[in-house]
Amino acid sequence: MTQAPSQEGTLPTAAAEVAGICSDLLRIDTTNEGEGKGRPERPAAEHIAVLLDEVGVDPVIAESAPGRANVLARVPGTDPDAPAFLIHGHMDVVPADPGEWSVHPFSGEVRDGYLWGRGAVDMKGTLAMTLATVRQRLREGRRTRGDLVLAFLADEECTGDYGSRHVVGEHADFFTGVEEAISESGGFSVTAAPGTRVYPIATGERGSAWMRLTARGVAGHGSKPAADNAVAELCHAISRLASYQWPVRLTPGVRRLLDGLGEALGAPIDHDRLDAEARRLGLVGRLFAGTIRNSANPTRLDAGYKVNVIPGSAYAQVDGRVLPGLSEEFFATVDRLLGPKITREFINHEQAIAADADGPTFAALAGALRAEDAAAHPVPYVMSGGTDAKAFARIGIRSFGFAPLLLGPELDYQAMFHGVDERVPVAGLEFGTRVLDRFLDTR
Repeated sequence: MTQAPSQEGTLPTAAAEVAGICSDLLRIDTTNEGEGKGRPERPAAEHIAVLLDEVGVDPVIAESAPGRANVLARVPGTDPDAPAFLIHGHMDVVPADPGEWSVHPFSGEVRDGYLWGRGAVDMKGTLAMTLATVRQRLREGRRTRGDLVLAFLADEECTGDYGSRHVVGEHADFFTGVEEAISESGGFSVTAAPGTRVYPIATGERGSAWMRLTARGVAGHGSKPAADNAVAELCHAISRLASYQWPVRLTPGVRRLLDGLGEALGAPIDHDRLDAEARRLGLVGRLFAGTIRNSANPTRLDAGYKVNVIPGSAYAQVDGRVLPGLSEEFFATVDRLLGPKITREFINHEQAIAADADGPTFAALAGALRAEDAAAHPVPYVMSGGTDAKAFARIGIRSFGFAPLLLGPELDYQAMFHGVDERVPVAGLEFGTRVLDRFLDTR
């Protein structure tokens, strides 16, 4: 569906071909079920490599395991002494049940002005904007001052072991000279008031603490008194953890967000009533509701094999998220709530990260948004979740969350992430290509 040149021979603009690129990517099933299971990213990687090759880029497909492919490319800039810049994104998506959707999640269908499909928001739409913008710039002979490095990655929806962690460990030379990057989960519009749209640009992320919990007891017959029931012990511990109200802890990044939102809204946000303020402000409030405290959500349980057998062990998994500087408090609280009979180990552990909200890159990102939307009010933003940015931080690269989209007030954009009927407005993608193009003019 990628748009070809017109009959008059005019080459398509990024805005003209972005929907076709996105639709093609959505039709390639790259479902990541975790633990090495799912559909491999190789078909998407090969498709992306062709799109880059068509405009003179020499991409490298780097496999971390059979089928688990990453695409790396480095486009030379006009000034060899200028710093290189990275745009990274992931090709894998979370599972989707077609029976729950209004359209098939891997159809790439355009309906009512939206592109529908798993990954439309997270994050094949962003990959399409990047590809369309880079393709147009190279067709027109426009390059950034420093080298432009591109990384299309596997496995972000799990641990990144097959994707970002692999490339920073095995292909670090590709990123020589890169200090900063942009990727997903920022730059989208949220209508704050008539004539005012907030654009959160991510300058940080909470840390990740995915944990496996284990309770051990005494196995026995289900009809007899239980000497030490591992299932019961684990359930009590999980209940304590799930019902705990984590205290509000305002980090500098979140304070900056609250100040920016207050300015956009024309009234300060009450720091003493942040939960109530988040509810009152609706979609705007969601920008800080998940980052004013640590969290630990139980997500999986596993125990036993037969109804009349008391198992000797029981297991759970917990998705923990940690604000910067609060790891010690977080783990002390988790251990107190779980109690002495529960052991924990990490499935994935990454520290919180931050980029510079006062530097020239943030200013350039904000400026590109304002140039395309006179109602834009860019603000620094801390993500409640995590991205591949954490892996790139290991080699000294600071990432901003910036996937620019102009959205109508009717779309609950944040509910699209991993949700049913994930979709993105075609006009929003077209807007994003123009913003990206303006930003790349500053690199």
